[in-house]
Amino acid sequence: MGPPACGQPQQLSRIVGGQDSVDAEWPWIVSIQKNGTHHCAGSLLTSRWVVTAAHCFKGHLSKPFLFSVLLGAWQLGRPGPRSQQVGVARVLPHPVYSWKEGARADIALARLERPVLFSERVLPICLPDTSVRLPADTDCWIAGWGSIREGVPLPHPQILQKLRVPIIDSEVCSRLYWRGAGQGTITEDMLCAGYLEGERDACLGDSGGPLMCQVENAWVLAGIISWGEGCAERDRPGVYTSLLAHRSWVERIVPGVQLRGRSSGLRGAPGPGSVGH
Repeated sequence: MGPPACGQPQQLSRIVGGQDSVDAEWPWIVSIQKNGTHHCAGSLLTSRWVVTAAHCFKGHLSKPFLFSVLLGAWQLGRPGPRSQQVGVARVLPHPVYSWKEGARADIALARLERPVLFSERVLPICLPDTSVRLPADTDCWIAGWGSIREGVPLPHPQILQKLRVPIIDSEVCSRLYWRGAGQGTITEDMLCAGYLEGERDACLGDSGGPLMCQVENAWVLAGIISWGEGCAERDRPGVYTSLLAHRSWVERIVPGVQLRGRSSGLRGAPGPGSVGH
């Protein structure tokens, strides 16, 4: 038996537009814990690999033993008997990441000490194949256990929060974050998503978690929660590391990662119109 299909939750009840997610709704989201406390989120790619933001490991790259990964938890405060906790064997940040806030290539892969057991609560997410495009206003979702407002942690039992966020045109986002004097801050491997009016956004503790978009019938990991200015401030939407830009790096390292897109069903089989991509 191969691994389960990526990006397909196995529970059926769906709550749309609420704030609390439902149990097993996002079975690939994991809590990356540092010294036993929630530190960042990440996404499960295969039974051995999690992808997250590189900045989550700043200063601790050589100490993977400080970190563990909690999978299958919906309420962090009550993970329950069906959750799994696995140590981190090693962390591979992207080779060009420079460890500065807002730097490009804010992505890291964490190899787990042992393979996790898949269940309806623990499933992998897909990576986007080359056919995936994310035009402005595409509706995607983020989820996490981060602060609910700046300085206000998520209250016990810390139920996984979710939020629908539309993709923002990269030129619009570049203008919003323009520093003047030729200092663009939005690089070609970043995606922006959220609301220009503010009020809804990712926040501290959500870093590393997924920006998820539904393509055909599967959830693909479009981005990784990376940075923003403040939380939910006007004209300061969330900025995400784009997996469209970094998929090939992930594919080189992670055996068996699954891709999905307009042209896939079968991996590697060119779909209609995919010639010349």
